Amino acid sequence: MRKTLMAAMAAAVVAGALASPPAEAKTFRWAFQGDAQALDPHSLNETFTLGLLGNVYEGLIRRDPELKIEPALAESWEIVEPTRWRFHLRKGVKFHNGNDFTADDVLFTAARTRADGSDLKTRLAGVTDIIKVDDHTVDFVTDAPNPILHYEWATWYIMDKEWAEANNAGSPTDVTGGKENFATRNTNGTGPFMLVSRETDVKTVLKPYDGWWDAANKKHNLTEVVFTPIGSDSTRVAALLSGEIDMMYPVPVQDMNRLEGDANTSVLAGPELRTIFLGMDQELDELQYSNVKGKNPFKDKRVREAFYRAVDVNAIQKKIMRGLSEPSAIMISPFLFSRSAEFKRLEHNPEMSKKLLAEAGYPNGFEVGMDCPNNRYVNDEKICQAVVAMLAKVGVKVDLLAQPKAQYFAKILRPKRDTSFYLLGWTPGSFDSWNVLYNIIATPADDGRGKFNVGGYSNARIDELTTQVLSETDATKRDAMIHEAFKLLDDDRGYIPLHQQGLAWGKRSNIELAQRADNQFMLYYVNVK
Repeated sequence: MRKTLMAAMAAAVVAGALASPPAEAKTFRWAFQGDAQALDPHSLNETFTLGLLGNVYEGLIRRDPELKIEPALAESWEIVEPTRWRFHLRKGVKFHNGNDFTADDVLFTAARTRADGSDLKTRLAGVTDIIKVDDHTVDFVTDAPNPILHYEWATWYIMDKEWAEANNAGSPTDVTGGKENFATRNTNGTGPFMLVSRETDVKTVLKPYDGWWDAANKKHNLTEVVFTPIGSDSTRVAALLSGEIDMMYPVPVQDMNRLEGDANTSVLAGPELRTIFLGMDQELDELQYSNVKGKNPFKDKRVREAFYRAVDVNAIQKKIMRGLSEPSAIMISPFLFSRSAEFKRLEHNPEMSKKLLAEAGYPNGFEVGMDCPNNRYVNDEKICQAVVAMLAKVGVKVDLLAQPKAQYFAKILRPKRDTSFYLLGWTPGSFDSWNVLYNIIATPADDGRGKFNVGGYSNARIDELTTQVLSETDATKRDAMIHEAFKLLDDDRGYIPLHQQGLAWGKRSNIELAQRADNQFMLYYVNVK
């Protein structure tokens, strides 16, 4: 049954009864609009890549369909001192090649995660030391109390030290630099599925790992999994309708009713925790892609506000997203911050946009380049095209470059940061505001802070608050700090939040699965009837 977007709490939609799997096992075929950028678990902090790899690799914790934290490679943990967490590792766990999982693998993974080329340095933010107590006990020492230390660790995947070093994969793949190593196309995790074959952008085949530590509680009945990236919306829909594939996402919003009307298919739709937004280069003294020379228009708050007021998110919601979005006033889902309702979007007002541009010295507007993915978010290129048309009405000419996500991310992400104006989406891996503040809003720094602050927005007070939020244990005080930070960003017009996009997964009627609000697809819960 199709579910309305904001009808329920953004937790999970469970399709069918996830009881004991039937005896007969099956091949499961599914598709997404793009492929994982690499199989290296530390190369790209991107939901689809991490979601796919989460079926092969595991973290010290995992999250259930309702996103609640469960023990995984760590069977328990405790805070032994205000700044020291102790994790008790699960004994008897084997990697897919038969190697034992021990504390050495955790220490190796931590060092690898912090190395050049890693896109997941934020997983260990605030950690000053990692100590091996014994082969199955590890202490994490932090610079201050950290109540959310492990919140993001469901996607901090542990690698086999022996395997990685034997294959010269001790350092992470750098997707922005185009560098590869053995881990780019090969895997050796501890998870419920293991890699059989990999053809990038063509097909990836997995099979269940019989030696998985949690096999006794297995919730799927699969013998083989075949993943195929299908970029074309119409081709993806046709493949599902014909039975060529069993499940696919995202469902194009214009095809949701068509799939719902077919007796053999259905759509699972619900809210996602991802915020789609526009960013502007506020760091360089001259934009890389603009006809304005000698200065950067985006350093002027009036220009940033003019862009904000020129964008009609309600029109995007109605005409492009067809209701499968919820306009946003801040950079995080309202489900994840208790004081979200206190923020309101700036009114859409093209005439005020023109006035602000004139006051800033651009009465006739100016030209600027824009970067956009065309296979990453729901209707991403169409949203960008709409933004281009809306800005044209206030005199701004936008030269849009829409590319597949592999080329897009390699172009815009640090250290290359080759963009002036861009669209991006973000789901906080911790499901907490600190993640957004630290990764997207805080001033970029060498320690990984601001890694995805592509435009270089900077506010010293927000940086202070970001540090304080990480260690504050009083919920009321912490929310007040978060509110202040988001208010400062809003007053600065530092970003242009657009909306939380909706989830839309299509499946055959004989498929049972769990839909998570973070849009990560876990094969562990799939049954083919």
